[in-house]
Amino acid sequence: MKLTKGGHTAVPTSLLTVVLSWRSGREVRAQAVLVAENGRARSDRDFVRFDAPRHVSQAVTVDREPEPGTARLSVSLPRTEAEVAGIVVIGSVAGGFAEVEGLRVTVFDHDRPVAEYDVATPESVPAMVLGEFTRTETDDWEFRAAAEGGVSLAGLVREFGVRMDPAREFEEPRRTAPPPNPQRADWHPDPRDPARLRWWDATSWTAATRPVPLQDSRHCPRCGAVRRRRLFTATNLCRECAAETAEYLDTWRPRAERTLRRAAPYDEWDTLWTALRYRRIDRAVALDLLRPLAHEQMERLVAFAFADGVVEQADIEDFEDTVEELSLTEPLIEDLRRRLHRGRLLTRLRSGELPLAPTTGLHLDPDERVHLNLPAAHIRQLARGPKRTEGRLIVSNRKLRFTGSDAGTEMPWARVVSVTSSDGLVEVSATSARGGALLEVADPDYVAAAMEGALRIAKRLALTPGRRDTRTIPPDVKAIVWQRDGGKCVECGARHYLEFDHIIPISIGGATSPANLQILCRACNRAKGAHL
Repeated sequence: MKLTKGGHTAVPTSLLTVVLSWRSGREVRAQAVLVAENGRARSDRDFVRFDAPRHVSQAVTVDREPEPGTARLSVSLPRTEAEVAGIVVIGSVAGGFAEVEGLRVTVFDHDRPVAEYDVATPESVPAMVLGEFTRTETDDWEFRAAAEGGVSLAGLVREFGVRMDPAREFEEPRRTAPPPNPQRADWHPDPRDPARLRWWDATSWTAATRPVPLQDSRHCPRCGAVRRRRLFTATNLCRECAAETAEYLDTWRPRAERTLRRAAPYDEWDTLWTALRYRRIDRAVALDLLRPLAHEQMERLVAFAFADGVVEQADIEDFEDTVEELSLTEPLIEDLRRRLHRGRLLTRLRSGELPLAPTTGLHLDPDERVHLNLPAAHIRQLARGPKRTEGRLIVSNRKLRFTGSDAGTEMPWARVVSVTSSDGLVEVSATSARGGALLEVADPDYVAAAMEGALRIAKRLALTPGRRDTRTIPPDVKAIVWQRDGGKCVECGARHYLEFDHIIPISIGGATSPANLQILCRACNRAKGAHL
Protein backbone atom coordinates (compact mmCIF):
# COMPACT_ATOMS: atom_id res chain seq x y z
CA MET A 1 0.00 0.00 0.00
CA LYS A 2 1.31 3.46 -0.91
CA LEU A 3 1.45 5.72 2.15
CA THR A 4 1.97 9.41 2.72
CA LYS A 5 3.33 11.06 5.85
CA GLY A 6 1.06 10.19 8.78
CA GLY A 7 -0.70 7.40 6.87
CA HIS A 8 -0.96 3.93 8.34
CA THR A 9 -1.93 0.44 7.25
CA ALA A 10 -2.31 -2.99 8.82
CA VAL A 11 0.61 -5.38 8.38
CA PRO A 12 0.78 -9.17 8.86
CA THR A 13 1.99 -10.46 12.22
CA SER A 14 4.93 -12.25 10.65
CA LEU A 15 8.61 -11.82 9.80
CA LEU A 16 8.81 -8.51 7.93
CA THR A 17 11.68 -6.74 6.21
CA VAL A 18 12.05 -2.96 6.26
CA VAL A 19 14.15 -1.68 3.35
CA LEU A 20 15.45 1.87 3.07
CA SER A 21 16.52 2.62 -0.48
CA TRP A 22 17.87 5.72 -2.20
CA ARG A 23 19.27 6.76 -5.57
CA SER A 24 22.30 8.79 -4.63
CA GLY A 25 23.96 10.70 -1.84
CA ARG A 26 25.57 9.42 1.33
CA GLU A 27 25.13 6.03 2.96
CA VAL A 28 22.00 5.81 5.11
CA ARG A 29 21.94 3.59 8.19
CA ALA A 30 18.86 1.96 9.69
CA GLN A 31 18.19 1.69 13.44
CA ALA A 32 15.20 0.75 15.58
CA VAL A 33 14.02 1.41 19.12
CA LEU A 34 11.58 -0.96 20.87
CA VAL A 35 9.26 1.11 23.09
CA ALA A 36 6.72 0.28 25.76
CA GLU A 37 3.23 1.79 26.12
CA ASN A 38 4.73 5.00 27.57
CA GLY A 39 6.64 5.52 24.33
CA ARG A 40 10.07 4.95 25.92
CA ALA A 41 12.61 2.16 25.73
CA ARG A 42 12.90 -0.13 28.73
CA SER A 43 16.71 0.07 28.60
CA ASP A 44 19.54 1.01 26.26
CA ARG A 45 19.49 -2.57 24.97
CA ASP A 46 16.18 -1.79 23.22
CA PHE A 47 18.14 0.37 20.77
CA VAL A 48 19.20 -1.82 17.79
CA ARG A 49 21.91 -0.25 15.62
CA PHE A 50 24.88 -1.04 13.40
CA ASP A 51 27.29 -1.87 16.24
CA ALA A 52 24.56 -3.72 18.23
CA PRO A 53 22.70 -5.31 15.33
CA ARG A 54 20.48 -7.86 17.12
CA HIS A 55 17.91 -7.40 19.87
CA VAL A 56 18.12 -9.91 22.68
CA SER A 57 14.58 -11.15 21.81
CA GLN A 58 15.50 -11.59 18.11
CA ALA A 59 12.57 -9.26 17.31
CA VAL A 60 14.75 -6.79 15.35
CA THR A 61 17.97 -7.39 13.44
CA VAL A 62 20.03 -4.92 11.42
CA ASP A 63 21.51 -6.31 8.19
CA ARG A 64 25.16 -5.30 8.34
CA GLU A 65 25.79 -6.24 4.69
CA PRO A 66 22.80 -4.93 2.71
CA GLU A 67 22.96 -4.49 -1.04
CA PRO A 68 24.44 -1.18 -2.24
CA GLY A 69 22.02 1.73 -2.03
CA THR A 70 19.91 0.06 0.67
CA ALA A 71 19.67 -0.41 4.42
CA ARG A 72 17.64 -3.28 5.90
CA LEU A 73 15.95 -4.27 9.14
CA SER A 74 14.35 -7.63 9.86
CA VAL A 75 11.34 -7.26 12.16
CA SER A 76 9.85 -10.44 13.66
CA LEU A 77 6.52 -9.38 15.11
CA PRO A 78 5.71 -12.86 16.54
CA ARG A 79 8.93 -12.68 18.62
CA THR A 80 8.18 -9.20 19.93
CA GLU A 81 7.74 -9.31 23.69
CA ALA A 82 4.29 -8.62 25.09
CA GLU A 83 5.38 -5.46 26.92
CA VAL A 84 6.66 -3.91 23.67
CA ALA A 85 3.96 -1.63 22.24
CA GLY A 86 5.88 -0.30 19.24
CA ILE A 87 9.03 -0.49 17.13
CA VAL A 88 10.33 2.88 15.90
CA VAL A 89 12.33 2.84 12.65
CA ILE A 90 15.07 5.49 12.49
CA GLY A 91 17.36 6.48 9.63
CA SER A 92 20.63 8.36 10.02
CA VAL A 93 23.19 9.75 7.61
CA ALA A 94 26.44 11.64 8.00
CA GLY A 95 26.09 15.13 6.58
CA GLY A 96 22.30 15.27 6.65
CA PHE A 97 19.37 13.97 4.63
CA ALA A 98 19.44 16.95 2.26
CA GLU A 99 22.19 15.06 0.39
CA VAL A 100 20.02 11.93 -0.02
CA GLU A 101 17.80 11.63 -3.11
CA GLY A 102 14.82 9.35 -3.64
CA LEU A 103 14.63 7.97 -0.09
CA ARG A 104 11.95 5.29 0.13
CA VAL A 105 10.78 3.03 2.96
CA THR A 106 9.29 -0.33 1.90
CA VAL A 107 7.92 -3.01 4.21
CA PHE A 108 8.00 -6.53 2.75
CA ASP A 109 6.17 -9.66 3.86
CA HIS A 110 8.55 -12.20 2.31
CA ASP A 111 8.85 -10.83 -1.29
CA ARG A 112 5.49 -9.01 -1.24
CA PRO A 113 5.50 -5.27 -0.41
CA VAL A 114 2.77 -4.43 2.11
CA ALA A 115 3.63 -0.75 2.69
CA GLU A 116 5.62 1.81 0.73
CA TYR A 117 6.48 5.38 1.61
CA ASP A 118 8.46 8.00 -0.36
CA VAL A 119 10.12 10.23 2.23
CA ALA A 120 10.47 13.92 1.51
CA THR A 121 13.88 14.87 2.96
CA PRO A 122 14.46 18.58 2.39
CA GLU A 123 15.97 19.07 5.85
CA SER A 124 19.66 18.70 6.55
CA VAL A 125 19.01 16.83 9.80
CA PRO A 126 21.28 13.80 10.35
CA ALA A 127 18.57 11.54 11.87
CA MET A 128 14.86 11.00 11.23
CA VAL A 129 12.04 8.81 12.53
CA LEU A 130 10.83 7.18 9.29
CA GLY A 131 8.05 4.98 10.58
CA GLU A 132 6.67 2.97 13.48
CA PHE A 133 5.11 -0.44 14.01
CA THR A 134 2.38 -0.20 16.67
CA ARG A 135 0.43 -2.92 18.43
CA THR A 136 -3.37 -2.54 18.28
CA GLU A 137 -5.91 -3.36 20.99
CA THR A 138 -6.62 -6.69 19.25
CA ASP A 139 -2.89 -7.55 19.39
CA ASP A 140 -2.52 -6.98 15.63
CA TRP A 141 0.05 -4.63 14.12
CA GLU A 142 -0.01 -1.46 12.01
CA PHE A 143 2.74 0.53 10.29
CA ARG A 144 2.64 4.34 10.32
CA ALA A 145 4.71 6.48 7.93
CA ALA A 146 6.64 9.39 9.47
CA ALA A 147 9.33 11.95 8.72
CA GLU A 148 10.29 13.51 12.06
CA GLY A 149 13.81 14.93 12.23
CA GLY A 150 16.23 15.30 15.10
CA VAL A 151 19.26 17.50 15.60
CA SER A 152 21.39 14.35 16.02
CA LEU A 153 20.94 10.61 16.32
CA ALA A 154 21.96 10.73 19.96
CA GLY A 155 19.46 13.51 20.62
CA LEU A 156 16.68 11.72 18.74
CA VAL A 157 17.02 8.40 20.58
CA ARG A 158 17.30 10.29 23.88
CA GLU A 159 13.64 11.22 23.39
CA PHE A 160 12.88 7.50 23.65
CA GLY A 161 14.96 7.10 26.82
CA VAL A 162 18.12 5.75 25.18
CA ARG A 163 21.51 7.11 26.19
CA MET A 164 24.09 7.20 23.43
CA ASP A 165 27.54 8.74 23.18
CA PRO A 166 27.31 11.40 20.39
CA ALA A 167 30.90 10.59 19.40
CA ARG A 168 29.77 7.12 18.27
CA GLU A 169 27.06 8.36 15.88
CA PHE A 170 29.23 8.31 12.78
CA GLU A 171 32.76 7.09 12.31
CA GLU A 172 34.73 9.83 10.63
CA PRO A 173 36.61 8.23 7.72
CA ARG A 174 40.18 9.09 7.08
CA ARG A 175 40.97 10.82 3.84
CA THR A 176 41.89 7.86 1.68
CA ALA A 177 42.35 7.74 -2.06
CA PRO A 178 39.67 6.00 -4.13
CA PRO A 179 40.52 2.64 -5.73
CA PRO A 180 41.35 2.20 -9.43
CA ASN A 181 38.25 2.56 -11.62
CA PRO A 182 36.25 4.44 -8.94
CA GLN A 183 33.06 4.37 -11.08
CA ARG A 184 32.76 0.61 -10.38
CA ALA A 185 31.41 -0.61 -7.04
CA ASP A 186 33.54 -3.54 -5.84
CA TRP A 187 35.65 -5.04 -3.07
CA HIS A 188 39.18 -3.64 -2.76
CA PRO A 189 42.03 -4.00 -0.27
CA ASP A 190 41.15 -1.94 2.77
CA PRO A 191 43.35 1.20 2.79
CA ARG A 192 43.49 0.90 6.61
CA ASP A 193 44.04 -2.87 6.85
CA PRO A 194 45.49 -4.65 3.77
CA ALA A 195 44.53 -8.03 5.30
CA ARG A 196 40.86 -7.18 4.75
CA LEU A 197 38.69 -6.15 1.82
CA ARG A 198 36.50 -3.05 2.03
CA TRP A 199 33.47 -2.28 -0.16
CA TRP A 200 33.68 0.77 -2.42
CA ASP A 201 30.14 1.80 -3.48
CA ALA A 202 31.29 3.83 -6.54
CA THR A 203 31.28 7.07 -4.53
CA SER A 204 32.96 6.36 -1.16
CA TRP A 205 34.38 3.68 1.12
CA THR A 206 31.71 1.98 3.24
CA ALA A 207 31.85 0.24 6.61
CA ALA A 208 31.43 -3.23 5.07
CA THR A 209 34.60 -5.33 5.26
CA ARG A 210 35.60 -8.99 4.97
CA PRO A 211 38.87 -10.94 5.22
CA VAL A 212 41.04 -11.36 2.14
CA PRO A 213 40.55 -15.03 1.12
CA LEU A 214 43.64 -17.16 0.61
CA GLN A 215 44.26 -18.00 -3.04
CA ASP A 216 45.33 -21.63 -3.01
CA SER A 217 43.71 -24.98 -3.75
CA ARG A 218 43.19 -25.81 -0.06
CA HIS A 219 41.02 -22.78 0.69
CA CYS A 220 37.69 -21.55 -0.64
CA PRO A 221 38.36 -18.58 -2.97
CA ARG A 222 35.23 -16.85 -1.71
CA CYS A 223 35.48 -17.06 2.10
CA GLY A 224 38.98 -18.44 2.65
CA ALA A 225 37.81 -21.42 4.72
CA VAL A 226 39.67 -24.73 4.40
CA ARG A 227 37.82 -26.91 1.89
CA ARG A 228 37.18 -30.57 2.36
CA ARG A 229 38.83 -32.52 -0.44
CA ARG A 230 36.22 -33.95 -2.77
CA LEU A 231 36.82 -35.79 -6.02
CA PHE A 232 35.02 -34.81 -9.23
CA THR A 233 33.56 -31.68 -7.63
CA ALA A 234 31.78 -29.28 -9.96
CA THR A 235 32.84 -26.15 -8.07
CA ASN A 236 35.92 -24.99 -6.18
CA LEU A 237 33.80 -23.27 -3.51
CA CYS A 238 33.42 -24.72 -0.05
CA ARG A 239 30.13 -26.45 0.74
CA GLU A 240 28.77 -23.46 2.69
CA CYS A 241 29.66 -20.91 0.00
CA ALA A 242 28.24 -23.15 -2.75
CA ALA A 243 24.93 -23.42 -0.87
CA GLU A 244 24.85 -19.69 -0.10
CA THR A 245 25.63 -18.81 -3.72
CA ALA A 246 22.93 -21.13 -5.06
CA GLU A 247 20.39 -19.72 -2.60
CA TYR A 248 21.15 -16.12 -3.57
CA LEU A 249 21.07 -16.88 -7.31
CA ASP A 250 17.59 -18.37 -6.84
CA THR A 251 16.39 -14.87 -5.88
CA TRP A 252 18.72 -12.98 -8.26
CA ARG A 253 17.76 -14.90 -11.39
CA PRO A 254 14.07 -13.79 -11.54
CA ARG A 255 15.15 -10.15 -11.25
CA ALA A 256 17.67 -10.60 -14.06
CA GLU A 257 15.10 -12.38 -16.23
CA ARG A 258 12.60 -9.52 -15.76
CA THR A 259 15.32 -7.02 -16.68
CA LEU A 260 16.18 -9.03 -19.80
CA ARG A 261 12.59 -9.49 -20.95
CA ARG A 262 11.62 -5.85 -20.72
CA ALA A 263 14.89 -4.62 -22.27
CA ALA A 264 15.49 -2.42 -19.23
CA PRO A 265 18.06 0.40 -19.21
CA TYR A 266 21.57 -0.88 -18.70
CA ASP A 267 22.01 0.89 -15.38
CA GLU A 268 19.64 -1.80 -14.05
CA TRP A 269 22.08 -4.43 -15.28
CA ASP A 270 24.85 -2.57 -13.49
CA THR A 271 22.82 -2.83 -10.28
CA LEU A 272 22.45 -6.59 -10.77
CA TRP A 273 26.16 -7.13 -11.44
CA THR A 274 27.03 -4.94 -8.45
CA ALA A 275 24.84 -7.13 -6.24
CA LEU A 276 26.78 -10.21 -7.41
CA ARG A 277 30.12 -8.57 -6.73
CA TYR A 278 28.95 -7.59 -3.26
CA ARG A 279 28.08 -11.23 -2.53
CA ARG A 280 31.37 -12.31 -4.19
CA ILE A 281 29.60 -14.47 -6.77
CA ASP A 282 31.34 -15.16 -10.05
CA ARG A 283 29.59 -13.35 -12.90
CA ALA A 284 30.24 -16.30 -15.23
CA VAL A 285 28.10 -18.54 -13.00
CA ALA A 286 25.18 -16.12 -13.25
CA LEU A 287 25.63 -15.78 -17.02
CA ASP A 288 25.40 -19.55 -17.43
CA LEU A 289 22.03 -19.44 -15.65
CA LEU A 290 20.77 -16.72 -18.00
CA ARG A 291 22.17 -18.13 -21.24
CA PRO A 292 19.10 -20.18 -22.37
CA LEU A 293 16.77 -17.25 -21.74
CA ALA A 294 19.27 -14.86 -23.35
CA HIS A 295 19.26 -16.94 -26.55
CA GLU A 296 15.46 -16.94 -26.55
CA GLN A 297 15.44 -13.17 -26.01
CA MET A 298 17.85 -12.57 -28.90
CA GLU A 299 15.64 -14.68 -31.19
CA ARG A 300 12.69 -12.58 -30.03
CA LEU A 301 14.52 -9.30 -30.68
CA VAL A 302 15.44 -10.34 -34.24
CA ALA A 303 11.96 -11.70 -35.00
CA PHE A 304 10.38 -8.45 -33.75
CA ALA A 305 12.77 -6.40 -35.89
CA PHE A 306 11.88 -8.37 -39.04
CA ALA A 307 8.12 -8.40 -38.34
CA ASP A 308 7.56 -5.06 -40.09
CA GLY A 309 10.06 -5.63 -42.89
CA VAL A 310 12.00 -2.66 -41.52
CA VAL A 311 15.22 -3.18 -39.52
CA GLU A 312 16.38 0.06 -37.92
CA GLN A 313 19.89 0.92 -36.73
CA ALA A 314 18.44 1.07 -33.20
CA ASP A 315 17.55 -2.64 -33.47
CA ILE A 316 21.19 -3.47 -34.21
CA GLU A 317 22.39 -1.27 -31.35
CA ASP A 318 19.98 -2.95 -28.90
CA PHE A 319 21.20 -6.35 -30.10
CA GLU A 320 24.88 -5.47 -29.70
CA ASP A 321 24.31 -3.88 -26.27
CA THR A 322 22.61 -7.03 -25.02
CA VAL A 323 25.29 -9.28 -26.52
CA GLU A 324 28.03 -7.25 -24.82
CA GLU A 325 26.19 -7.07 -21.50
CA LEU A 326 25.66 -10.85 -21.36
CA SER A 327 28.98 -11.86 -23.01
CA LEU A 328 27.24 -13.91 -25.72
CA THR A 329 29.68 -15.39 -28.25
CA GLU A 330 28.03 -18.57 -29.53
CA PRO A 331 27.58 -19.42 -33.25
CA LEU A 332 23.84 -18.80 -32.80
CA ILE A 333 24.57 -15.16 -31.91
CA GLU A 334 26.79 -14.74 -34.96
CA ASP A 335 24.02 -16.13 -37.15
CA LEU A 336 21.47 -13.73 -35.64
CA ARG A 337 23.90 -10.84 -36.09
CA ARG A 338 24.33 -11.68 -39.80
CA ARG A 339 20.54 -11.84 -40.25
CA LEU A 340 20.06 -8.50 -38.53
CA HIS A 341 22.73 -6.73 -40.60
CA ARG A 342 21.29 -8.32 -43.74
CA GLY A 343 17.84 -7.01 -42.79
CA ARG A 344 19.28 -3.56 -42.20
CA LEU A 345 20.93 -3.61 -45.66
CA LEU A 346 17.63 -4.56 -47.35
CA THR A 347 15.81 -1.85 -45.39
CA ARG A 348 18.30 0.77 -46.58
CA LEU A 349 17.90 -0.41 -50.18
CA ARG A 350 14.10 -0.24 -49.99
CA SER A 351 14.30 3.25 -48.49
CA GLY A 352 16.34 4.51 -51.46
CA GLU A 353 19.98 4.15 -50.32
CA LEU A 354 21.07 2.49 -53.57
CA PRO A 355 24.54 1.49 -54.82
CA LEU A 356 26.09 2.71 -58.07
CA ALA A 357 27.22 0.07 -60.59
CA PRO A 358 29.86 0.41 -63.35
CA THR A 359 28.45 1.69 -66.64
CA THR A 360 31.25 0.68 -69.03
CA GLY A 361 29.83 -0.31 -72.42
CA LEU A 362 26.29 0.83 -71.64
CA HIS A 363 24.34 3.41 -73.63
CA LEU A 364 22.46 5.52 -71.11
CA ASP A 365 20.09 8.44 -71.23
CA PRO A 366 21.31 11.80 -69.91
CA ASP A 367 21.40 11.90 -66.05
CA GLU A 368 20.75 8.15 -65.90
CA ARG A 369 22.52 6.30 -63.06
CA VAL A 370 22.87 2.51 -62.92
CA HIS A 371 22.27 0.78 -59.58
CA LEU A 372 22.45 -2.90 -60.62
CA ASN A 373 24.24 -4.60 -63.51
CA LEU A 374 24.33 -8.35 -63.00
CA PRO A 375 23.67 -11.75 -64.64
CA ALA A 376 20.02 -12.84 -64.70
CA ALA A 377 17.59 -15.16 -66.46
CA HIS A 378 14.26 -13.96 -67.88
CA ILE A 379 11.51 -16.57 -67.51
CA ARG A 380 8.51 -16.32 -69.84
CA GLN A 381 5.42 -18.49 -69.54
CA LEU A 382 4.59 -19.85 -73.02
CA ALA A 383 1.89 -22.26 -74.15
CA ARG A 384 4.42 -25.08 -74.38
CA GLY A 385 5.87 -24.24 -70.96
CA PRO A 386 8.27 -21.75 -69.36
CA LYS A 387 11.13 -20.43 -71.48
CA ARG A 388 14.34 -19.38 -69.73
CA THR A 389 16.62 -16.78 -71.40
CA GLU A 390 20.07 -15.99 -70.03
CA GLY A 391 21.21 -12.36 -70.06
CA ARG A 392 21.89 -9.33 -67.88
CA LEU A 393 19.62 -7.22 -65.69
CA ILE A 394 20.32 -3.49 -65.63
CA VAL A 395 18.46 -1.35 -63.09
CA SER A 396 18.82 2.43 -63.25
CA ASN A 397 17.02 5.43 -61.81
CA ARG A 398 14.99 5.72 -65.07
CA LYS A 399 14.07 2.15 -66.01
CA LEU A 400 14.96 -1.50 -65.82
CA ARG A 401 16.37 -3.42 -68.78
CA PHE A 402 16.97 -7.07 -69.54
CA THR A 403 19.28 -7.93 -72.43
CA GLY A 404 19.51 -11.55 -73.58
CA SER A 405 20.90 -13.57 -76.46
CA ASP A 406 17.57 -13.78 -78.27
CA ALA A 407 15.29 -11.41 -76.38
CA GLY A 408 15.30 -8.15 -74.52
CA THR A 409 12.90 -5.91 -72.63
CA GLU A 410 12.87 -2.36 -71.33
CA MET A 411 10.43 -1.05 -68.75
CA PRO A 412 10.22 2.56 -67.46
CA TRP A 413 9.36 2.86 -63.75
CA ALA A 414 6.12 4.60 -64.69
CA ARG A 415 4.80 1.25 -65.95
CA VAL A 416 5.90 -0.75 -62.89
CA VAL A 417 3.35 -1.38 -60.15
CA SER A 418 5.34 -3.50 -57.67
CA VAL A 419 8.44 -5.63 -57.18
CA THR A 420 8.39 -8.74 -54.97
CA SER A 421 10.66 -11.66 -54.15
CA SER A 422 8.96 -15.05 -54.01
CA ASP A 423 10.14 -18.65 -54.34
CA GLY A 424 13.68 -17.53 -55.22
CA LEU A 425 12.52 -15.30 -58.11
CA VAL A 426 11.98 -11.57 -58.59
CA GLU A 427 8.52 -10.76 -59.90
CA VAL A 428 7.88 -7.38 -61.55
CA SER A 429 4.22 -6.41 -61.93
CA ALA A 430 3.36 -3.81 -64.56
CA THR A 431 0.31 -1.82 -65.61
CA SER A 432 -0.34 -4.07 -68.63
CA ALA A 433 -1.08 -7.78 -68.38
CA ARG A 434 1.87 -8.75 -70.59
CA GLY A 435 4.21 -6.05 -69.33
CA GLY A 436 5.56 -7.78 -66.23
CA ALA A 437 8.70 -9.87 -65.84
CA LEU A 438 9.85 -12.91 -63.88
CA LEU A 439 13.59 -12.88 -63.22
CA GLU A 440 15.97 -15.45 -61.76
CA VAL A 441 19.01 -13.93 -60.05
CA ALA A 442 21.63 -15.10 -57.55
CA ASP A 443 20.27 -12.99 -54.65
CA PRO A 444 16.57 -12.30 -55.26
CA ASP A 445 15.95 -10.56 -51.91
CA TYR A 446 18.78 -8.07 -52.51
CA VAL A 447 17.74 -7.40 -56.11
CA ALA A 448 14.06 -7.00 -55.22
CA ALA A 449 14.91 -4.57 -52.39
CA ALA A 450 17.11 -2.45 -54.69
CA MET A 451 14.45 -2.43 -57.42
CA GLU A 452 11.78 -1.48 -54.86
CA GLY A 453 13.99 1.40 -53.67
CA ALA A 454 14.48 2.63 -57.24
CA LEU A 455 10.72 2.35 -57.84
CA ARG A 456 9.93 4.34 -54.70
CA ILE A 457 12.35 7.10 -55.67
CA ALA A 458 11.02 7.27 -59.21
CA LYS A 459 7.42 7.50 -57.99
CA ARG A 460 8.39 9.63 -54.97
CA LEU A 461 7.17 6.96 -52.59
CA ALA A 462 10.35 6.63 -50.55
CA LEU A 463 9.45 6.64 -46.87
CA THR A 464 10.28 9.85 -45.05
CA PRO A 465 11.89 9.73 -41.58
CA GLY A 466 9.32 8.85 -38.91
CA ARG A 467 6.82 7.33 -41.38
CA ARG A 468 6.13 3.59 -41.15
CA ASP A 469 4.93 1.13 -43.74
CA THR A 470 1.28 0.00 -43.68
CA ARG A 471 2.37 -3.54 -42.80
CA THR A 472 3.82 -2.37 -39.47
CA ILE A 473 2.83 -4.62 -36.54
CA PRO A 474 2.36 -2.68 -33.27
CA PRO A 475 4.74 -3.75 -30.46
CA ASP A 476 1.91 -4.86 -28.16
CA VAL A 477 0.50 -7.11 -30.91
CA LYS A 478 3.94 -8.68 -31.45
CA ALA A 479 4.23 -9.37 -27.72
CA ILE A 480 0.78 -10.99 -27.56
CA VAL A 481 1.47 -13.28 -30.53
CA TRP A 482 4.94 -14.22 -29.26
CA GLN A 483 3.59 -15.06 -25.81
CA ARG A 484 0.63 -17.00 -27.19
CA ASP A 485 2.76 -19.13 -29.55
CA GLY A 486 5.46 -19.72 -26.94
CA GLY A 487 8.26 -18.15 -28.99
CA LYS A 488 8.39 -21.10 -31.43
CA CYS A 489 7.08 -22.15 -34.84
CA VAL A 490 3.46 -23.27 -34.56
CA GLU A 491 4.00 -25.82 -37.34
CA CYS A 492 7.24 -27.63 -36.44
CA GLY A 493 8.20 -26.22 -33.04
CA ALA A 494 11.53 -24.74 -34.23
CA ARG A 495 12.98 -21.88 -32.14
CA HIS A 496 15.42 -20.49 -34.72
CA TYR A 497 14.86 -18.27 -37.78
CA LEU A 498 11.44 -17.22 -36.49
CA GLU A 499 9.19 -14.84 -38.44
CA PHE A 500 5.76 -13.26 -38.01
CA ASP A 501 3.30 -14.56 -40.63
CA HIS A 502 -0.10 -13.22 -41.67
CA ILE A 503 -2.42 -16.24 -41.77
CA ILE A 504 -4.59 -14.42 -44.32
CA PRO A 505 -2.04 -12.43 -46.39
CA ILE A 506 -2.27 -8.64 -46.43
CA SER A 507 -2.45 -8.79 -50.23
CA ILE A 508 -5.91 -10.39 -50.03
CA GLY A 509 -7.23 -8.34 -47.13
CA GLY A 510 -5.72 -10.00 -44.06
CA ALA A 511 -5.67 -7.88 -40.91
CA THR A 512 -2.65 -7.09 -38.75
CA SER A 513 -4.21 -8.46 -35.56
CA PRO A 514 -3.26 -11.17 -33.05
CA ALA A 515 -5.94 -13.49 -34.47
CA ASN A 516 -4.43 -13.22 -37.98
CA LEU A 517 -0.78 -13.51 -36.96
CA GLN A 518 1.30 -16.55 -36.07
CA ILE A 519 4.95 -17.47 -35.49
CA LEU A 520 6.55 -19.60 -38.21
CA CYS A 521 10.15 -20.56 -38.82
CA ARG A 522 11.61 -19.46 -42.15
CA ALA A 523 11.23 -22.91 -43.74
CA CYS A 524 7.55 -23.23 -42.80
CA ASN A 525 6.87 -19.63 -43.83
CA ARG A 526 8.45 -20.17 -47.25
CA ALA A 527 6.49 -23.40 -47.71
CA LYS A 528 3.26 -21.57 -46.88
CA GLY A 529 4.02 -18.62 -49.16
CA ALA A 530 1.05 -16.33 -49.86
CA HIS A 531 -1.50 -19.12 -49.48
CA LEU A 532 -4.07 -19.61 -46.74
